[in-house]
Amino acid sequence: MTALFTHPDFLLHETPPGHPESPARLARVSQILEDSELIDQVERIIPELASSEELARVHDRDFVDQITSLAPTTGLVRVDADTSMGPNSLNASRRAVGAAVSAVRQSLSGRHKRSFCVVRPPGHHAESAQSMGFCLFNSVAIAADYALDTVERVAVLDFDVHHGNGTVEMFADRPEVLVCSSFQFPFYPYRMQDIDRPNIVNTPLPAGTVGSSFRTAIEQNWTQPLDQHRPDLILVSAGFDAHAEDPLAQLQLQDEDFRWISQWIVDMAQTYAKGRVVSALEGGYDVNALARCSAIHLESLLN
Repeated sequence: MTALFTHPDFLLHETPPGHPESPARLARVSQILEDSELIDQVERIIPELASSEELARVHDRDFVDQITSLAPTTGLVRVDADTSMGPNSLNASRRAVGAAVSAVRQSLSGRHKRSFCVVRPPGHHAESAQSMGFCLFNSVAIAADYALDTVERVAVLDFDVHHGNGTVEMFADRPEVLVCSSFQFPFYPYRMQDIDRPNIVNTPLPAGTVGSSFRTAIEQNWTQPLDQHRPDLILVSAGFDAHAEDPLAQLQLQDEDFRWISQWIVDMAQTYAKGRVVSALEGGYDVNALARCSAIHLESLLN
């Protein structure tokens, strides 16, 4: 059975009024899943809070201490121009990491080969010593490092509209991790996009890219590296902000394109990774498109 990791803490992470990464995102996803038949086909698991030691797997210890000390008791504090913390944000971020790590543990133990972590804040922009782009800690990267305690090779597949700079920065010199990231270019975060390593596959897409071109780019850019890497586990940074309805970007993907990439990833996992997939929610800022595509993604993980 596929597992679903989520928790009320994720709704308590506050952002400034009008901020696109709002609790309404997760509330709408939760609502559409609860109203669907999918919820009866998953095992819901309450994620634990990640420890400081787990956070420090890929983040500098001083950075972990700094973010922890910034957590306010009231109001909001700015971590950078786009990223804020409220009184509940640290727990939300630690629980998002805990969800991804727990999902890896479940997958590698054979209890639940596939999981979807419906979490916030997102994580893939967070670098080893810097929070940015709505992200505090890099949940998927920490989970990938945790997996390497058990297996030899993992792959991180990131189809968010924004480049997964944090994950690339952390694993650029670690060949046991293949990182494939598709993203609108040129576009935020304007960094880590030109790193040239055999285990880093960047797939830049111009504004206006439609689904057929996206699918071709994924097949042409990601298939051979996955075949060469042969990962024991696939982790996914699942961002749905490349959707045509999303307000923050200009790619033109539709619901069925997210069904296609989700099923493509499951097929790759069946070929190389014993079907094991751990996916964590990243971006997606039109709440209705996000909710529909999250449900599609979960449905693919059930197959």
